[in-house]
Amino acid sequence: MNLASSLEKHAAQSPARPAILFEGRTITYADLDASASRLARALRARGIAAGDRVALFLPNVPEFAVAYYAAQKLGAITVTINAIFRSAEVEYLVNDSGAKVAFTVAELALHVPRERCPALAHVVLCEGEAAGLPTLAQWCAGHDGTFVSVECAPDAPAALLYSSGTTGFPKGVTLTQSNIASNIAQSAKCSGYRSEDRLATFLPLFHVYGQNYIMNAAVLAGATLVLFRRFVPDQVLEAIQRDRITMFFGVPTIFIALLAMDLSRWDLSSIRYEMSAAATMPEEISRRWTERFGRRVYEGYGLTECSPFACYNDLVEHRFGSVGRAVEGFELAIFDEADRELPKGEWGEIVIRGPGVMQGYWNRPADTAQALRGGWLHSGDIGRMDGDGYVFIVDRVKDMINVSGFKVWPAEVEQYLYKLPQVQEVAVYGVLHPEKGEQVVVAVVPRPGQDVSAEQIIAYCRANIAAYKVPARVDIVSELPKSATGKILKRVLRDQDRQP
Repeated sequence: MNLASSLEKHAAQSPARPAILFEGRTITYADLDASASRLARALRARGIAAGDRVALFLPNVPEFAVAYYAAQKLGAITVTINAIFRSAEVEYLVNDSGAKVAFTVAELALHVPRERCPALAHVVLCEGEAAGLPTLAQWCAGHDGTFVSVECAPDAPAALLYSSGTTGFPKGVTLTQSNIASNIAQSAKCSGYRSEDRLATFLPLFHVYGQNYIMNAAVLAGATLVLFRRFVPDQVLEAIQRDRITMFFGVPTIFIALLAMDLSRWDLSSIRYEMSAAATMPEEISRRWTERFGRRVYEGYGLTECSPFACYNDLVEHRFGSVGRAVEGFELAIFDEADRELPKGEWGEIVIRGPGVMQGYWNRPADTAQALRGGWLHSGDIGRMDGDGYVFIVDRVKDMINVSGFKVWPAEVEQYLYKLPQVQEVAVYGVLHPEKGEQVVVAVVPRPGQDVSAEQIIAYCRANIAAYKVPARVDIVSELPKSATGKILKRVLRDQDRQP
């Protein structure tokens, strides 16, 4: 098996079908396969073979797909690096993975510290120019545009995707050929991918959501990626209208932003499907979207550690507030702190097992053993399961706030605050308190044209939730810190609070 085989199949069967639309360029399946084949030959000529690590330090550009599938054709392991990382972070990931070659762009090349990465033999520019570095075109010059993928064992590592590192140095999640292949097949099946679909692709390809659920699943189906460097609302909305995009994939903050906009001047009638993942969608936002547009925003749930797709709010019965049921081949359960399964309806840690669960953390046997206990992947997420198997998530274990011994789950408080018409975005987090242990703090972004005070927020909370959940402080802010995927970064807010 090989993840690049779908690309080769569609290049042979439908060579003229667009694989990628990007900034006025159309890249057909034949074009993409030929480019990946030339690069695979160039890599092999420089000694890169099956099992070697190939780093992709790239924004959302077509060359990401070229480099990804070139590495896969060889049976090499892709190492994808967050495009906002800087030198120390890149150094750690390159050295931890042992990457021999890195593909990047000129604006990011200065953050690749070659002198401190002894295994890194090559740095190649996919866009722009930088002194002393070869371009992708130069590397591939003279190489033939045909290359048949090598056969890989199902358990052969295919990709390393590093965890966020919120609890220490990032860990390389090792996903195998079969992990990814089984997961993208379920992704395409649940979301109903069709070859004629055009997918809005602004979520970063270095992240597991963009890489597997969108890019790999789209190529499996022979669909078209309408690729954007980032989410810029007017650019994306114009492309939906111009390119007749049919599928829209986002995160909660993007749907929140769109709800705050006047969309009447755009023709969005081509959209047939919307999905949110990477963070839990507030129930109030999901309801607002359905009321306004007459369509559901489907949700999926999973982790990088399970490739990522494990749960889906299916087409048969959609339950607001739930991320759905386990997808085919997966099992989910709720465990207590002693790793015992809890009855339906009780809150505990979500555990997962199934074909997408990672092989382990790269060169970290102790961390692997801690995460994979008793055949179950321990998610670190707190949730419950109803009698029909629908999963409801309350929060991450690490985000729980302990106020004088009482547990406060930030997501619960956020759900209430999203009901306020003046609130656009909200983040609830805990800060240290000398007597209570922790106290609740809220950061609120008001909706455009709306005024709201900290006093109003606190009064609303006192009237609607238990006293120990009421925020001790409310900050009215213009924006919240977000990751490259659009997830609100509460750890940044907590760190800012610790600063004198």
